[in-house]
Amino acid sequence: MRRMFLVGAVTAIVTAASACSVSTGPAGSSSDKGDKDGQVVIGFSQVTQQSPFYVQLKNGAQQAADKAGAKLLFADANGDVTKQNNDIQDLVTRGVDVLLINPVDPKGVAPGLAAAKAAKIPVITVDRPVPSGATSHVGRDNVKMGRLVGERVAKALGPAGGKVIEIQGDAGGAVARDRSKGFGEGVASNSKIRVVKGPYSDYIRAKAVTAMQDLLQANPDVKAVYAHNDDMAVGALQVLRENRRTDVKVAGVDGLMEAVKAIPSGQYVATALNDPIGMGQLAADTAIKAERGEQVAQYVDAGTGLVDPENAAQYAGDSVFARASSS
Repeated sequence: MRRMFLVGAVTAIVTAASACSVSTGPAGSSSDKGDKDGQVVIGFSQVTQQSPFYVQLKNGAQQAADKAGAKLLFADANGDVTKQNNDIQDLVTRGVDVLLINPVDPKGVAPGLAAAKAAKIPVITVDRPVPSGATSHVGRDNVKMGRLVGERVAKALGPAGGKVIEIQGDAGGAVARDRSKGFGEGVASNSKIRVVKGPYSDYIRAKAVTAMQDLLQANPDVKAVYAHNDDMAVGALQVLRENRRTDVKVAGVDGLMEAVKAIPSGQYVATALNDPIGMGQLAADTAIKAERGEQVAQYVDAGTGLVDPENAAQYAGDSVFARASSS
């Protein structure tokens, strides 16, 4: 009984703390539960909007929800796991039918997952998986993406190899860990390549710019830079060009169009496709299927591929990220 009282008290506190934390997509209003008219209401708790990838991920989910006649309620955790748990509790309280969650911290979001489970609301994770508690995860093979880019960097450096600086994503994150692992596998065939771990820059360009300024001073013999996303890689490229270091190769992940268009010039050698619009659409479609009781796979792979000088032209376009459907 004491445990039940404590759980109830904590839930009440979290609900109060999360007031006004959720915004409604253009198709919806503040009235939530869709059972009365058959409209599916999706709650989407996003890790942050401080990266173009996450902005486009939300846009993809919104597009799919609009197409299906569903309502999308959106919450931006702004990189704060406590706020994310509050946001999820708020969405649960508002009676959403299904939850999409891109976790700030896969383990730290456990209270939010517990709240969803208690309310019998299915959870679909997107981009970043959680250890347990989700019906399905929609994402991509980040080890494979890192490996593809690593192999291409090794090819660009040739037999001489050299020092490669790795600008990392977020500390403890599964995506950062997997992209690092894959890259290490990709360059492992050349024993003369030495990877130096740079700081965590949270996938944000401005942080990568600051980091690269220090890294370049400390590592004047650097031959290549690999960043866990293109936004950080483009930031590193900016610093290199400002310092007239056009001899240093650069590579990233995500297929950011700015990076894709830089590839033909020669210094930016590769990126891996991680189309956020397509992944957001797939995540929302999977959430709708789960809410309707349809069988969904535990892992839904959105697919990837390498973009390098040989095929960059076919992916160039006006979108923010290269569309995976172009392959």
